[in-house]
Amino acid sequence: MEHLTGKEITEYAEKHSSPESDLLAEINRQTHLKVPMPRMLSGHLQGRALAMFSCMLRPSRILEIGTFTGYSALCMCEGLQPDGKLFTIDINEELEDMVRDYFARSGFAPRIEYLIGNALEIIPGLEETFDLVFIDADKKSYSAYYDLVIDKVRSGGIIIADNVLRQGTVVRGDTDKETRNMQQFNEKVRDDSRVENLLLPIRDGLMIARKR
Repeated sequence: MEHLTGKEITEYAEKHSSPESDLLAEINRQTHLKVPMPRMLSGHLQGRALAMFSCMLRPSRILEIGTFTGYSALCMCEGLQPDGKLFTIDINEELEDMVRDYFARSGFAPRIEYLIGNALEIIPGLEETFDLVFIDADKKSYSAYYDLVIDKVRSGGIIIADNVLRQGTVVRGDTDKETRNMQQFNEKVRDDSRVENLLLPIRDGLMIARKR
């Protein structure tokens, strides 16, 4: 029996999921054309998953750690309450003009607080209670980010962490530091009695943790 590849499954899933908006498709295309390491973009399938989670949760406060070119932020804004706000943090100021332009064109700009700087320093100063947190920044700091946000998430709120499969290295026995860091993060979330969790093999892996 012939088995489909992960790429074929993803392509089929994308074809049978709601399409990207014109603006999201443009961000996707321009990121791949102009920005280094475009694979950091959430992309169509993962973007629709984030939008779906947000629309089901109907958050009033969202925190994103790692803006990149703004794609995932705009996906999560789709479920944001009319008076809600999304805070997104990124350390790379070189992309700021591009991202602010996309936010302005989306219509969500008044509800987005775009913060440039070190998230480890910014998060402690955020006096908000979040319904949804998306972690997609430097992988070595995932555990630190998780520790900083867990007490800022309401009961029933959700934390989502991206790239938790590290292109499969977490199951191949790789012993490099980055892989071990991610394995330890996954184990930490699984063993945290404050949450119930689900690791979804969407794209490079999404760890979903719902706070009890």
